[in-house]
Amino acid sequence: MTTLPRPTTTLTADDARRIALRAQGLLGAPDRRAGVRGVLRHLGAVQLDTISVLARSHELVPYARLGAVGRKAVEAAYWTDAHAFEYWSHAACILPIEEWPHFAFRRRAYRDRPHWHHELPDGAYDQVIKQLRAEGPLTATELGGAKKTNDWWDWSGTKVAVERALMYGEVVCVERRGWKRVYDLAERAVPAALLHDELDDAECLRRLVRLAGESLGVGTRADIADYHRLKGEQVDAVIADSGLVPVEVEGWGRPAWADPAALATPPRGRHRTTLLSPFDSLIWERARTERIFGFTHRLEAYVPRPKRVYGYFAMPVLAGGRLVGRVDPAREGRTLVAKQVTLDGPKAAPAVAQGLVEAAAWVGCTNVRVERVDAPELREPLAREVAGLLG
Repeated sequence: MTTLPRPTTTLTADDARRIALRAQGLLGAPDRRAGVRGVLRHLGAVQLDTISVLARSHELVPYARLGAVGRKAVEAAYWTDAHAFEYWSHAACILPIEEWPHFAFRRRAYRDRPHWHHELPDGAYDQVIKQLRAEGPLTATELGGAKKTNDWWDWSGTKVAVERALMYGEVVCVERRGWKRVYDLAERAVPAALLHDELDDAECLRRLVRLAGESLGVGTRADIADYHRLKGEQVDAVIADSGLVPVEVEGWGRPAWADPAALATPPRGRHRTTLLSPFDSLIWERARTERIFGFTHRLEAYVPRPKRVYGYFAMPVLAGGRLVGRVDPAREGRTLVAKQVTLDGPKAAPAVAQGLVEAAAWVGCTNVRVERVDAPELREPLAREVAGLLG
C-alpha cells in the first residue's frame, strides 16, 4: 500500500467551505465571457435528469453561476461544435469533449462486462452501426423504436443495441432532442485527436481524480470518488500521483486532499445568491453537504407524497456562502409558486425572496406566490420581501 505524506496544511471549516464554493464557481465574479462552456469545463460534469419544474437541471447549473443566461443558449453551448458529449460519470452527465480519453477505463469495463439486464438480439448491434453510418445522427425511435411496450424498462432490441454501443464508446450521444438521446458514430462526433482509448486504466483514474479535486477544491476520499463515481480503492491507487496535496480540515475528522492552486490564494469575492438544482454538483454528495454546510439535503421526488418533508423538488437556497433554506417550486402560467419554503430563521427571508424573484424572471414568470412556509410566522415577512422586489 502506498504511504501518503502527512498533511502540512491545516484549513478551518470556513476555509474549506469557501474553497469549495470558489472551486464550484459560486464565489467570485463569474466568467461571463467563457459562458456556459466555461462552466462545464470548470465543473467537469453537469448532471442530466428528466425532472423539469423551473427548468431541467443542466440548465439550472449554469444559471446558478452566471445568472439569467438564455435557455436556448445553454443548449446550444453544450451541443454545438463537438464541444461536449453525454456519458456515465457521476450519473448521466454532459462532459467536456476533452474528457473523452479519460473514460477509456469505463468503456473497457463495459466491453468486458459479462452480464446485462437486457439481452442483445442477434444482429441488432451491427444493424444500428450500419444505419447510423448511412443516415447520420438519429434517435432510438428513428433507428426503429425505443420500447417494445409502454413500460419504460421494456427496451426494444434497437434501443438495447444503441445503448450498448454508447457504453462501449462506438456511439456517442451528441444532443438531447425533446429529451430523447440523439446518437452518432464516435468517429464522426469526437475530434480525431481525442478519439482513442490509449490511456491505461491507471492514467484515466489519475486524471479523473485530479480533475475531481480541482472541481471540489478540497475533499475527502469519498468526496473525490463520488464526483465521477469511482471506487474508493481506485482513488487510493492513484491519489499519491494525482497532484492533489493532503490537508487537514478542522472538524472533518478524516483525511482530505486539496487542489494546490486552490490553496495558493485565499478565496474572496462576491457570493452568489441563487436557487440550486438538487442535482447541482455543489451538493451532489449528501455527507459532504452536511459536513461543509451543516445542511441535510435529500431529493424527495421519488419519495411517496405523504412521506415528503420538504417537497417534490426542494431547491436549496445559497446566499452568503451558506445554504439558508429550501424552496419547492411550481409554475402556474406566468406565476412562480413557492409551494413550500423552509427558512433558516428570519434573516434568510431577503435572500430567499431574491432567489425566487430572479428565478421567476429567468423562466418568464412575472409574479411569485408564496404558499406554505414551515415556520408560519415567517410567511408574511417573506411575502413582503418578494412583493418589494417585484415592485
